[in-house]
Amino acid sequence: MSERASNRIFDIINITFVALFVLFCLAPFLHTIAVSLSSNRAITSGEVTIFPIELNWDAYKQVFSDQSMIQSLGFTVILTVATTVLCMLFTIAAAYPLTKKNLKGRKLFMYVIIITMFFSGGIIPEYLLIRDLGMINSVWSLILPGLVSPFNLIILISFFNNIPSSLEESAEIDGSSHLHTLLKIILPLSMPVMATLALFYAVGRWNGFQDSLMYITNPDLYPLQLKLHQMVQNNMVSELTQMEGANRTPLTPESLKAATVVFATVPILCVYPWLQKYFVSGVMLGAVKG
Repeated sequence: MSERASNRIFDIINITFVALFVLFCLAPFLHTIAVSLSSNRAITSGEVTIFPIELNWDAYKQVFSDQSMIQSLGFTVILTVATTVLCMLFTIAAAYPLTKKNLKGRKLFMYVIIITMFFSGGIIPEYLLIRDLGMINSVWSLILPGLVSPFNLIILISFFNNIPSSLEESAEIDGSSHLHTLLKIILPLSMPVMATLALFYAVGRWNGFQDSLMYITNPDLYPLQLKLHQMVQNNMVSELTQMEGANRTPLTPESLKAATVVFATVPILCVYPWLQKYFVSGVMLGAVKG
């Protein structure tokens, strides 16, 4: 067998394996979409797999007609954007000084940061702290505790350290300040890691509900994932079902749950293609002349 034929067989096997793996990963989400679009009879009889049976949009109509769900979506979008912006600002402000070898106490700061990755105060002390600070039922209780992720901070520090120091030295010779160097040189060269960390923060905030479960009792401040959690716990299914007209067939809880899961997942999925263009390599090619 020629080398070309063997390479082609390997490519076919590789593509087949990757396609099956992707299908395996997508199967739960496809099943959820299929359940949300299937009829009550098909769902209760267990006929639904990854394709809808007897197409039915009533579950989505019910979800979109719930004003509290729409309000939670808007609040979650604003909360995610604000959290991502603040987290990136504070992470950059912490990472850039820690790349300076002449910073006094630099090693001590790094040790303190690393320790927090292995040990935490615990849920009860954290709740008592939030309560004593008067942040119960406050949006700040959902932002401030996770303002800087030690893991993301170390990633950003490592990336900044890989940027040639000759760029900063040239800027200093030209009279550039540290802030100007950071904004005009370091950050433009760091767009791939910046986009990646922003995505980490955004997805973490979008999917988080445990903090809101502990600190938020005001329904106006319920994030979308907390509403979804309540639905999974069967606290809201009856409320949504009661909103249906008297002449319409009641929806199954499974279809409402599935439609809400899709409703809560699609917005954050739309962020990935927008950030994909920043996941490129070689942004520093030609930045430093030999």
